[in-house]
Amino acid sequence: MQGKRTERVGSLLQMELSKLILERVKDPRLGFVTITHVKVTADLKSAVVFFTVLGDQGKKEETLNVLKRAAGFLQREIGQFLEMRYTPRLQFELDDMVDKSFEIDEVIKKIENPPPKA
Repeated sequence: MQGKRTERVGSLLQMELSKLILERVKDPRLGFVTITHVKVTADLKSAVVFFTVLGDQGKKEETLNVLKRAAGFLQREIGQFLEMRYTPRLQFELDDMVDKSFEIDEVIKKIENPPPKA
């Protein structure tokens, strides 16, 4: 039963954080952010927020720093929305699975369509 609750809280956090980042975080250094998933601990006191950003590695690092600085604001806003006893402490991590999937896709394309031999 505990697993279902953490999944529900994670899903709610993902939806609300996406909305808050889009509408309320007004930092020009913030890139185009997509919250991919949220992993909540069993005691619901901590949550790791995984996100992706369009752009180069510098833009990704800059966006990570902006989100880390905005974590307190986002946590307060989430606390008002969820109305739980404890608001999960937010930790942001860059989700590199999208980049890895593109690399794997490129390797598969090279294997399926090898370059012609001269």
